[in-house]
Amino acid sequence: MSEHQERVPLRTIAREWGRIGCTGFGGPPTHILLLRRLCVERRGWLRPDEFEDGIAATNLLPGPASTQLAVFTAWRLRGAPGALVGGVCFIVPGLALILALAALFLAGDPPGWVLGAAAGAGAAVPAVAVQAAAALAPGSLKRAGTARSARLRWGGYALAGAAAAMLAGPWLVLVLLACGLAEVTVRGQRPALPLLLGALPATGGLGALAWVALKVGALSYGGGFVIIPLMRYDAVERYGWMTDGQFLNAVALGQVTPGPVVQTVAVVGYAAAGLTGGLLAAVVAFAPSFVFVLCGASRFDRLRADHRVQHFMTGAGPAVTGAIAGSAVPLALGLQLLWQYVLLGLALLWLLAARRSVVACLLLAGLAGALIA
Repeated sequence: MSEHQERVPLRTIAREWGRIGCTGFGGPPTHILLLRRLCVERRGWLRPDEFEDGIAATNLLPGPASTQLAVFTAWRLRGAPGALVGGVCFIVPGLALILALAALFLAGDPPGWVLGAAAGAGAAVPAVAVQAAAALAPGSLKRAGTARSARLRWGGYALAGAAAAMLAGPWLVLVLLACGLAEVTVRGQRPALPLLLGALPATGGLGALAWVALKVGALSYGGGFVIIPLMRYDAVERYGWMTDGQFLNAVALGQVTPGPVVQTVAVVGYAAAGLTGGLLAAVVAFAPSFVFVLCGASRFDRLRADHRVQHFMTGAGPAVTGAIAGSAVPLALGLQLLWQYVLLGLALLWLLAARRSVVACLLLAGLAGALIA
């Protein structure tokens, strides 16, 4: 723990982490930048190496890494009370906004311009998935090393993840775990078998919703965007809570609102059971992040030094990258109108060729859809 724990008031943590929760448009890179500016550059609460160690440790955990970093940095300042206050204040602003937007977009008879904006933003979502995978690939490939055999395994894991995202439905998470365990075994370590939650059955109702949210929060290796293939099968095909178009809208809302991308699960919860479902899904999805930090933060140094953990992520990482890229296929197949495919092509150019902002891409696509409608 940090020497700053006793002198940073909880009200200060609430104010500063709440401000980041209100202004953190752009996903994890923005959250990390804002937390670094606050904790390292402006306030000097943490040394640069302490902050970098926090990034490294939280990236080894399943679940939303930027949320865990927010909880961890607050924990370094005031222990468990700081972690709870900082994490909640980081999450709540974006959660309130996304639930309000879910009520608008999922209303029984929304205005035509709302439907058009939703269809426009949804059309750009497959391009966002491709861009997210492209951004993850270089770091994942670097982790694998330069050996030819390691590069070949990396390609195999990526292909397995892509195929699973397109075809495997609820079994996707088992493929991600299998790739990680395979790499541990190849590198000569005895694997510690993780908890296999991915494909266990749920009968329906709030229990099923809680189960889906738990999978999102506890098994989303590789960052927030991997929740898309994890959630889509359950939300659209297995339980029928949403149509493909509504799911695309949910992903778009998760991208354009501040705070963690994992808040997309709240839109799924709202579609399944109204406001109660949205709040339940959010609480269950974010609970593992708090548990991981509160129970394990003091052991993060040992986690980073554990070769099995490192090797597991070396195998799971490319599978995650492939799964995110593969999720673009069913997302694109969910588009229904010709002009949506035109917007998808423009979004691909905007994100991959021009390398411009994801948030701006979705907002512009939504505006175009509203005008067309």
